[in-house]
Amino acid sequence: MESRALSGSATISGLIPLRRVARVAAPVICVRTNNSVGGGGNLIWGRQLRPALLLDQYSPSLSPARNVNSGKRDLLKPVSAAASSSPAEGSDSAGDAKISPLSFAQKYPALVTGFFFFMWYFLNVIFNILNKKIYNYFPYPYFVSVVHLLVGVVYCLVSWAVGLPKRAPIDSNLLKLLIPVAVCHALGHVTSNVSFAAVAVSFTHTVKALEPFFNAAASQFVLGQSIPITLWLSLAPVVIGVSMASLTELSFNWTGFISAMISNISFTYRSIYSKKAMVDMDSTNVYAYISIIALFVCIPPAILVEGPQLLQHGFSDAITKVGMTKFISDLFWVGMFYHLYNQLATNTLERVAPLTHAVGNVLKRVFVIGFSIIIFGNKISTQTGIGTCIAIAGVAIYSYIKAKMEEEKRQMKSA
Repeated sequence: MESRALSGSATISGLIPLRRVARVAAPVICVRTNNSVGGGGNLIWGRQLRPALLLDQYSPSLSPARNVNSGKRDLLKPVSAAASSSPAEGSDSAGDAKISPLSFAQKYPALVTGFFFFMWYFLNVIFNILNKKIYNYFPYPYFVSVVHLLVGVVYCLVSWAVGLPKRAPIDSNLLKLLIPVAVCHALGHVTSNVSFAAVAVSFTHTVKALEPFFNAAASQFVLGQSIPITLWLSLAPVVIGVSMASLTELSFNWTGFISAMISNISFTYRSIYSKKAMVDMDSTNVYAYISIIALFVCIPPAILVEGPQLLQHGFSDAITKVGMTKFISDLFWVGMFYHLYNQLATNTLERVAPLTHAVGNVLKRVFVIGFSIIIFGNKISTQTGIGTCIAIAGVAIYSYIKAKMEEEKRQMKSA
C-alpha cells in the first residue's frame, strides 16, 4: 500500500511539471533536431501542442520518432528561432520568408504593356508634330534626316560606352548582310521626310497606309510566296481609300505623293533584306548598326542637294526666325524622339503577340493623323476624311488576317 501510495504520489508529482511545461510551451513551436516530426508536418503552430510530442521531451521511450542516432532529447525552439531556420530543415514558414517579392512588372503585366503602347504612341505623335514644325521654318528634309540619324547614332554610341546594351561584335560578312537593309532604311527615311515637308502629315500617313499592299506584292512576285485571295481582297479598301483621299487632298502635290510612294517601296525592300539578313544579334544592336550605315548613306545626298542653299541662307534664315537656341534644341529633340519611338516600337513588339502589335500599329497611325489635324488645323474635305477612314480600316483588316495566318503557321509547326 505504501509503495502504491508512493507510486501514485510520484505520478501526481510528475504530472505537475508536465502541466507547467504545457502552459509555458504554449506559444512556441516544436521542431525536431533530426528534421522529423512524427505524424503530421514539420512545424506545429498554436497553443495545442500534441501530447506525444510533449511527452517525448520527458519520456523518449514513449515516442517512436525520437532521435535514435544521438539519443538526445528533442528541443523546443521559440517561434523566432524556427522562423529563421533554413528551408533544408523542412520549415514551410522559412521557405515562404525566403521567396522574393514579385516585381511591379510581374504583378501588373497588362499595365506595363499598356505603358509601352502609350509611350510608343506619345513619342511618335510628338516626333511627327515637332518634325512638321521644323519644316515650317526650315524646309530642308535631307539635312533634317541626317540629324535624325546622327542623334540616334550618338545615343547608341553612348549606350555602348556605358554597356547598356553591350556592343555586339560585327565582321565583314555581317556588314555585307546589313548594308542593303541600311540603304533601304536610309532611302525610305529620307523620302518620308521629303513628303512630310511637302504635304500635310495626315496625307503622308494616308499614302503610307499603302505599305501593306507593297509588302504583299513583293512577297508574291519577288520572294515567290503565295498570298491568299482573302489577303488581297483586304487590301482593296486600302487602295480605294488612299485614292479617294488623294483626289481631294487640299495640300496635294506630286512631290509629296511620289516621295511617300518611294518610301513605301523602300521600306518593303528593307523588310525583304531584313529576312535575308537574319543575324545572331539582338534587335537593339542591329538597329544601331543599321542607323550608323544609314547615316553615311544620307550625308552625301544632303550635301549635294541642300548643301549650297544651307550655307547661303538656310541656317541664317532659321536662326533669324526662331533663334539659335530653339533651332538647335528642336533638331536635337526631333532626333531623340525619332530614335526613341523606333526603339519603343521594337520593345513593344517583343512584349506582345504579332496580332496585337499589328492592331496597335494601325491605331498609332490613326492617332498621328488625328493629332496632326488638330495641332496644325489642316482643313480636309469630306471625301478626304472618308477615304482616310476606309484606308485605315483596310489596313486593320489586312493586319488582322495576316497576323492570324502567322499564328496558325506557328501553331502547326509546334504541334
